[in-house]
Amino acid sequence: MLRTEGRARNDSTPSGARNNRAPFFGLSAVILVLYPRSQAEPPIISIVVLYTMTPTLAFVISLIAAVILAVVVFHPRAGLIARWKRGNADRTRSSAEDALKHAYDCEYRGVACTIESIAGSLAMSTDAAARLATRLDAMGLLRPDQTALRLSPEGRAYALRVVRIHRLWERYLADETSVREVDWHRQAEEQEHRMTAAEADVLAAQLGNPQFDPHGDPIPTAGGDVPEQRGVPLTSLHQGEFAGVLHIEDEPREVFAQIAALGFYPGMQLQVLETNVERMRFDVNGEDVVLAPLLARTITVAPLAEERRMQSPLATLATARPGEEVQVASISRACRGQQRRRMMDLGIVPGTTVVAEMESFSGDPIAYRVRGTLVALRREQAEQIFVRPVETAGKSPDVQEHVHGDPA
Repeated sequence: MLRTEGRARNDSTPSGARNNRAPFFGLSAVILVLYPRSQAEPPIISIVVLYTMTPTLAFVISLIAAVILAVVVFHPRAGLIARWKRGNADRTRSSAEDALKHAYDCEYRGVACTIESIAGSLAMSTDAAARLATRLDAMGLLRPDQTALRLSPEGRAYALRVVRIHRLWERYLADETSVREVDWHRQAEEQEHRMTAAEADVLAAQLGNPQFDPHGDPIPTAGGDVPEQRGVPLTSLHQGEFAGVLHIEDEPREVFAQIAALGFYPGMQLQVLETNVERMRFDVNGEDVVLAPLLARTITVAPLAEERRMQSPLATLATARPGEEVQVASISRACRGQQRRRMMDLGIVPGTTVVAEMESFSGDPIAYRVRGTLVALRREQAEQIFVRPVETAGKSPDVQEHVHGDPA
């Protein structure tokens, strides 16, 4: 009898403790979930401290933790669920705007916009593209017909607003920042879904209402006017022909990076030296450049009349030898933004006399004397400055204007 009662007394305490410690387990789970993973100390310390508390205090702290957790998850504006819903809505809107932009691009280039082309452009399945097209149709923005999907007037206006923001932002990145040209498109892809039409108008005014983006694409006006497509593919030229580059396609990114690395940019002039099914060879700023037809097809050019062709190849400042005196003819249009402003702040403008003073041990950078001041330029910067010998600097301004298509 005594043994039975003792066993009962011994069993009652752990059971009661387990019942009193019930909130401990819930709060311990909360600590494990919410504990900052950046902290070096393990959450076990907090759990041990919690276990030593009285049951009442543990229950109160558990209740407070539950309220905090509920706020973190269910707050109507800052909660996790609200953020997830906003993010999902933003992704849905971005996909719709990308589809409208794709439809406009097809319309501008004169090709059919289809479910398959939307799926390929947006990297989604055809089923998802079909659902997206159905939603845009219900919104009155995209209309299907027997052969293709076509923009409604409202859909075209929406698409033009997105395109306008995208190209204005690329222009801003090129002219006002030091962002690499291969990154312009990616950043503009993000900004086009954030900026409002009013903000785009303000940006356009700050940039002087540019007509083209840095790739040569026309920028729609606030009223939706867009210049007609110009030029022909570079692959359509024949040997010996001269042309000026109008546009370079910026997608895919890897292809654009290769073309940019070879020194191509809108506004430059070139001459076709050789063309066949395997390669095309050009004279670009006095240098031989070879492109595969696949790459050359992404460049749009305008054939040049004889009076607008380059008169003679200009040297770059990088070719000046120590002690040689040259005069600046122009700065390449590939030199943009802060780098171009720095050149002009240093006094490197057409007509300025520059003397090559010395090279560093490695040959880069190079020191030049500009208006009595010694400045250092990297070789890649000096290669963007076209110069002529001082004794030939008396050429007429109109000749200078057509050399390389690169007036400063």
